[in-house]
Order: sequence, then structure tokens, then C-alpha cells
Amino acid sequence: MAEAHQAVAFQFTVTPDGFDFRLSREALRHIYLSGINSWKKRLIRIKNGILRGVYPGSPTSWLVVVMATVGSNYCKMDISMGLVHCIQRCLPARYGPYGTPQTETLISMVIFSTGVWATGIFLFRQTLKLLLSYHGWMFEMHSKTSHATKIWAYLDSVRPLLDDEAYYRMETLAKEFQDKTAPRLQKYLVLKSWWATNYVSDWWEEYVYLRSRSPLMVNSNYYAMDFILIKNTNVQAARLGNAVHAMIMYRRKLDREEIKPVMALGMVPMCSYQMERMFNTTRIPGKETDLLQHLSESRHVAVYHKGRFFKVWLYEGSRLLKPRDLEMQFQRILDDPSPPQPGEEKLAALTAGGRVEWAEARQTFFSSGKNKMSLDAIERAAFFVSLDEDSHCYNPDDESSLSLYGKALLHGNCYNRWFDKSFTLISFKNGLLGLNTEHSWADAPIIGHLWEFVLGTDTFHLGYTETGHCVGEPNTMLPPPQRLSWDIPEQCQAAIENSYQVAKALADDVELYCFQFLPFGKGLIKKCRTSPDAFVQIALQLAHFRDKGKFCLTYEASMTRMFREGRTETVRSCTSESSAFVQAMMKGSHKKQDLQELFRRASEKHQNMYRLAMTGAGIDRHLFCLYVVSKYLGVSSPFLAEVLSEPWSLSTSQIPQFQICMFDPKQYPNHLGAGGGFGPVADDGYGVSYMIAGENTMFFHVSSKFSSSETNAQRFGNHIRQALLDIAELFKISKTDS
Repeated sequence: MAEAHQAVAFQFTVTPDGFDFRLSREALRHIYLSGINSWKKRLIRIKNGILRGVYPGSPTSWLVVVMATVGSNYCKMDISMGLVHCIQRCLPARYGPYGTPQTETLISMVIFSTGVWATGIFLFRQTLKLLLSYHGWMFEMHSKTSHATKIWAYLDSVRPLLDDEAYYRMETLAKEFQDKTAPRLQKYLVLKSWWATNYVSDWWEEYVYLRSRSPLMVNSNYYAMDFILIKNTNVQAARLGNAVHAMIMYRRKLDREEIKPVMALGMVPMCSYQMERMFNTTRIPGKETDLLQHLSESRHVAVYHKGRFFKVWLYEGSRLLKPRDLEMQFQRILDDPSPPQPGEEKLAALTAGGRVEWAEARQTFFSSGKNKMSLDAIERAAFFVSLDEDSHCYNPDDESSLSLYGKALLHGNCYNRWFDKSFTLISFKNGLLGLNTEHSWADAPIIGHLWEFVLGTDTFHLGYTETGHCVGEPNTMLPPPQRLSWDIPEQCQAAIENSYQVAKALADDVELYCFQFLPFGKGLIKKCRTSPDAFVQIALQLAHFRDKGKFCLTYEASMTRMFREGRTETVRSCTSESSAFVQAMMKGSHKKQDLQELFRRASEKHQNMYRLAMTGAGIDRHLFCLYVVSKYLGVSSPFLAEVLSEPWSLSTSQIPQFQICMFDPKQYPNHLGAGGGFGPVADDGYGVSYMIAGENTMFFHVSSKFSSSETNAQRFGNHIRQALLDIAELFKISKTDS
């Protein structure tokens, strides 16, 4: 095997004259270049660490302060007000190592200048921290909310869902919790907030994600789509070569801390902590809880194609492979005719089934030998790549095409994605791409930031030749991708098959309906003088009532990244105000002006709730943490138990877009991704993901389960369409109105 020879730096044989060493200069050159590259990264990190440590100061500003102090001394001005002389008196005797009095004076001035410089940095940091901690700019009126306020805010959120008797019962539980249990639990939570970076995020990651024993596929992982209205190339390997190269360019920027944070309103930075685990990260299964394994560096990707696993190096020495080189490597895999080894084809189904079963199989069959080496190659890869044999695209004349594309990304055939990796890059035969992302390490806006960079770099910076290949000439001397070897016994094959059957049943039960809404986008919504998100959320309430004839507990994800290590908070979109609007719409007897007023009240309530969630005044994460504390203390709380057990029958999320300015969307209106989606949270509920993609269009991804007699994704999607049109009709100005 050619790759085996490339891995050997030297060989030796025993001869009658002694040992005969034969060194490979090429291999030693790669080792040398790799070491140089590694030290460059270390030096860059050290430099960034120093600059970050003295921010907003800099070595230059320190030098300016020192020069100003020394200059004032020569001008017979003592700007230190005697402090330099005090420092000089505290130094060791002048006959010591410091030498002359002039040297002592200089050292004293340097010490004084450094103190002034450090004090300025400290004061500036504290001022900046106070400014960034102020969130009143998001409100006309804003005040901090106590746990008692949040408890009653919770009651307000469930009022539209409960009859008088059920509401009175919940109110009684809440009052009892507020008076007896909450104060004690809150003290522990306040204590944690004093020493923890974020009092929510570590518990949220552990108990919501890592301790879940359900399959990741459908239940947790989500997907992201490619540009769907344009196509850069039909060559599968070429598109993948550009995308992988762009991803490693992004990783290099992350390593060098060159990626600017996303700014709210262009002023307030969002925390970028979640980006740290974007690459080189794998969720390792455990019997009771999983573990996130993150490596500081990985120089290869793991690739799956037609039941075989490969290892593809991303570097030649210290040099990142060019897109044309990567295209050649992926084409070599596509052209490889070798069959899968026994048990290899469906191996990844273990990551799609139950976590306990995967943990047991991993410990039993993958803890030693070639299986461990091959599994390490996958788990220690920068990310996972799947070369699919199917083709998918969006055909506006075929309504089902977008849904089939989404289903392929969400679960594939249940064994051609490695669901444990931070993300799987999926490449279809016709050159279209997509992502399947594990959820525990970060939330959707983080992977969306990467995806925007990749699609923009691929289209506007790397490009393709006229024949659809990557630009440049390949280095044909590169060793081919390394085929991973497995020795999978029959017992392991049985475990793989069991996981596959579990995953297939789950995938077959998912109904996904994706569609493009063309009548209007955020342009018309803004003319209604409301936020686009509030408009869509109220439309979802109207659509759900028409679909099921009742209101339900509704989840909308809001980011809390204005706080350090913040993740998400819940906006409870079903409110008394939105319910009043929906009921008025259903009656059909109200005047247009009355309906407009009811809609505005509902919209204002939703916008205020969204602001509260973003600024840490939401209720759900706080109640969740109180529940965790109660479990640690062994305290029984009927109120918290009921709150945490309520099903989210309608789970929604807006997909962010244009977080970075890779291109002007007005100049390139067809360069639109369709967003992404996720599976339903409740067995008898809906999952709805939407992207307000531009001035004139929106995309929706609606999921449900075939096994539920109450839900139908396509039916609900049609209700969403009609609800959007009906609300827009309220704000149309006719000649008679004017």
C-alpha cells in the first residue's frame, strides 16, 4: 500500500557490517514542516493570549505611557506626584544589581508607568462590562425580574391552555412553591452564579443533551441546506473539494482568533464561546451520560462512501491541500471499486440508535486492535464527510423535491451519517451539499456562521473552471486516501443490525414537509409595522388552532449570547394576546380595525417576551436550574415536576441568515439557502423551522410523525400558508380604506 510507505520516516536492515539505516528525506521533510506549522500555531496563540490578556491595552500603548513618564521627567515635571520617588526608595540598595541612581530612576518610572497602564485597562474593562451588561436599550421600560416574578410570568403563559379549574390548581402549586421551596433553591442558584461563568449552560448541556439516552438522529441532530436556486458545478468531488478547503480555512481563522463576533444592532458583541468546539469534536457514547471529546487539532477528515470508510489527509507537510488536490482525493474514493468489509456498511447505524446500546458495543468491540484504530480515525477527524450516491435538488415544479432533500439530510439511510460528529458534511451525486449537525456542542446560529462562510467562499472566492472542476492542477504524487480496516464479529454485526432497525423505524415515522412561501417576505411584513418573527409566530398560532382546534404550549428558541457562554432561552409564543387574536379571526365577525388592534397587541407582547428572553429575564432556563438544584438537594416540588414534564406540542425556531457579509443579497438575490430543520419534539406535535429569506420569500420546514393520528405535516404547512395570507390581508390598504 502506497500510503504505508509514505508513513515510514526511516528503515533499517541488519548486515554483516552492522546496521544499515536508510532515511526517507521526503518523510523527514514533512515531519519538519509539520513541526514548523505546529510551532507557528503555538506562537500565534501565545501572541493572541498576550493581546487578549491586556485588551483594550496593547504593548504599543504601554510603550507610549512609559515614554510619556520618562519624557516628563526630563522636562522636570513629576506627573507621578511623588510616586516614582517612593518606588525608588523601595528598590534594593543602589550598590546592588541595579547599578547607578539613573538606572534606578528609570526602573521606577517603568514600574509606575506599568501600574498606570494596568489600572487604566482594569477601569476600562469594568466600564465596558457595565455597559454591555445594560440591556435597557432593548426596552422602553426594563427592570430585573426575581424568581417570584418569573413564576407568575409562567402562570400567565399557561393561562390560554388551561380551564379555570386546572389554572386554579396550577396557581395553588405555584403559590406554595414560591412561599416554601423557591427561596431555599434560589440561594443555591445565586451561589452558583457567583463562581460559575454561566449558571445555566453547563447543566443545560449535561442534562438536556448528554444524559439523554434516546437516539441522536431525528430527536436531537438538525440539518442545513445548500443554495437551492443556483448551482456552481455538477461535479461531486469538485464541489466537495472547495467546501472542505473553505471549512479548513475557517478553522484556521478560528485557531488564530481572526473571526469577528456577531454584533447585535452592530454594537453589542455576541459570545463566541460555542465556536471553540466546532471542529475536531465527537460525542462519545456512555451508558449513563455521553462525553464531548474535543481535540486541539486534527489533520484529516473521515469519509464514507458506498459502505466503506476512508481517512483523507488535509495537509501535505504544513501546507493545506488546495481544492484541486482535495477534489482528486475525493474522486479517488468515488472511483474505488472495493467492496465493504463484513459489517462495515451499516456500522454508522450504531450512532443512530440508542446511546446505551452504542456505548456497550463500543466498549466490547472497539476498545482494541484495528477496530479501535479505525474508530479513532473517525472520532479524531476534523469532521465527517458522506459521499452519497443519490441526487437531490429543489425543483419549484415538484413540491416534494425540497422535502425529500430535507429527509436525506435529517437521517439519510440511517447508516451513511456519523451522527456523533460535531457535523457531517453531506455531498450528493449532483454536487449539492448539506449538513447534519450534532446539537450538544452548540446551537444552530454557530454552524450557520460556518455555513455562510463556506457557501460564500465557494461561490465568490474559490470558483470553478468552465468544465466544473476546481481551479488549478492537482498534485498526482499525493498518496491516495487510506482505507480503514475493520474486524467486526457476528455479535457486533447483530448489534449494528438492531441499532439500524431502531433508527429505520424512527426515520420512517418522520413526516417532513418543506416549502417555499413566495407571496411575500419581510418587505411586506415591515409595512405592517411589526417584527417579521412576531408576524410568523402569530401566524403559526392561527395555523395550529385551525389544524387541531386548540391552543398548545409553544416553544420558540431565543439566543442568550449577550451573556458569556450563553446558549438559548424559551419564548412561550402562545399568549393570552395571541389567543385572543386567533379566536377573533376564527369567529369571522370582527371588524378589520379590531383585528388589527388585537394583532398589534399580540405582536407587541411577543416582541417584549423575545427581548426578555435575550436579556436573561426568561422563565424556562431559571425554572430548569431550580429543578436541578431540587434534585441535588432531594427536595420534592410538584410545581417544578409539572412544569418540566409539559410537552412542547409546537416547537419552533427561526433560522438566522446573513450573519456575515460574504456578498450583497440585493445584488445576488438567487443566492439563497433554504435554511434547515429538525424532527418533532413531541410524538403528537409539530416541529417548525423557518427562514425569512429575503424581502419576498420565506422557507418553512414542518415535521411530525406518521404514527400520530393528530398530526399531518403537509396539512399543517398548508394552514401556515393560509394563515400568513389571511393576516397580510388585514393590512392591505384598498381604495375604500384610503
